[in-house]
Amino acid sequence: MLNKKNRVLLVGALIMVVLVASFGIKMIGEAQENHAIKKAEAERLAEIEREAEAERLKQEEEAKRIEEERLRLEEEARKKEAEEKARLENIKANTIFTSASGATLYKSAEEGAEVIDKLSSKKAIYAASQIKNEAGEVQFYEVKADIDSEVLGYVSAGDVVLTLADYIVKKYDDVDYSYIEKTKGFENNPKIPVKAIYVTGKTASGDRLDEMIKMIDETELNAIVIDVKDDEGYLLFHSATAETLNPEANNKVYLSDIDAFVKKMKEHNIYLIARIVTFKSPIYAKNHPERAIVYKSTGELYSDSDKLIWASAHDRTLWQYNVGIAKEAAALGFNEIQFDYVRFPAIARQDDMDYRNDTGESQTAAIQNFLKFAYENLSEDEVYISADVFGWAASALDDVGIGQHWESVANAVDYICPMMYPSHYGPGNFGLTVPDAFPYETIDRSLKAAMARNANLQSAAGIRPWIQDFTATWVEGYIPYRTKEVHAQIQALKDNGIDEYLVWNAGNYYHENAFK
Repeated sequence: MLNKKNRVLLVGALIMVVLVASFGIKMIGEAQENHAIKKAEAERLAEIEREAEAERLKQEEEAKRIEEERLRLEEEARKKEAEEKARLENIKANTIFTSASGATLYKSAEEGAEVIDKLSSKKAIYAASQIKNEAGEVQFYEVKADIDSEVLGYVSAGDVVLTLADYIVKKYDDVDYSYIEKTKGFENNPKIPVKAIYVTGKTASGDRLDEMIKMIDETELNAIVIDVKDDEGYLLFHSATAETLNPEANNKVYLSDIDAFVKKMKEHNIYLIARIVTFKSPIYAKNHPERAIVYKSTGELYSDSDKLIWASAHDRTLWQYNVGIAKEAAALGFNEIQFDYVRFPAIARQDDMDYRNDTGESQTAAIQNFLKFAYENLSEDEVYISADVFGWAASALDDVGIGQHWESVANAVDYICPMMYPSHYGPGNFGLTVPDAFPYETIDRSLKAAMARNANLQSAAGIRPWIQDFTATWVEGYIPYRTKEVHAQIQALKDNGIDEYLVWNAGNYYHENAFK
């Protein structure tokens, strides 16, 4: 038997054992619980990783699918572009034109075949096939109205020409008269029948601008032609291009806030045409005399009757300068770029002139090559290209010594803008004693000449003439030009199917009622 003391000790030991056992059991339980928690956490993390990996694989698969789809679409686009290019080349190679007197359409390619129809003069038709004789000479063409239509019949080889350029009386060997693909319009800059007035930078920056806007709002006018680079070479807005190539041109900027100006024009739905005086570029010529036109005999810079010196249209850096300013105008929101003075100066003594021509190109080719360069570089900016020419360029057979050959210019731009001011034609032109005194007749007859010249091209520019809203007091036999005379010119255009015009007044004072 244990004595009392030992019983106490035993009980204490048993209690201690129980406590230790309980603590041990608790620790084991906690350890097991922690292990379970860690295991669950590990499994959760593993699940997250599996989900992340699955998502990564899914994203990779999606990215791969998107890339494959992109490549597929690019390949389809390339294939479609190649097919369209081949189609256009096919059309270009097989398009022929009826003679100036038209062409007889036969039912078959045989002598004495039944006559089906008479095709009109200079009509474009598609040659589906050729019928040759034993000597290999083409006798007939099987023709369609276009590549996708049914066969119309057969025309004799003697009744057609292979290119409309065959009708150009005076051609230049280094000028492109072939079909040139041009834009049909831009979604964000659609073509409209433009009815514009000319506005100087001075007017645009002054109080009279609101008068111009009000007149446009209240008449059929819908556009302005504004000097972006004027006759002296100064700019409407500060130009980064000028800062690089001709910094002095930024010394006199007409508008300090060009964005506000463009915004205001857009609020009134005014179509903006940026006039760029191209090769009469005095500041540039002064700063780059080694590129300017000079007299061979003296080496002095050439200047015109206004004492303004000219740069050379052969100068490719000047091309970049003008197009660079045009691109800035396009980025600001202008709808169209109009190149004025896109020519060489009219100089009587050509033998004494050094035009700095290191290309060997003709003056006519230099003008067209510039316009093609501008068109190519500005097409991405979604603006239209127009060029001003003298009105008599439509009547003259050659380039009259300034590089402005009608078909050459009209083949390279969207719009050709002949300056058909009646005051600019001499006595006897178009059979009129004083053309300035006959505004309707002068426009009518000069426009008919222009349309006839356009008919020599398959890809001719639209004709949008300049008309006169000023009185030419220097012309002997002149008449005052007011509402009636301005309206007569517009009516002559309409009677010839032309619903567009540009109105010139150097001081920007116009007869508003002529446009109502």
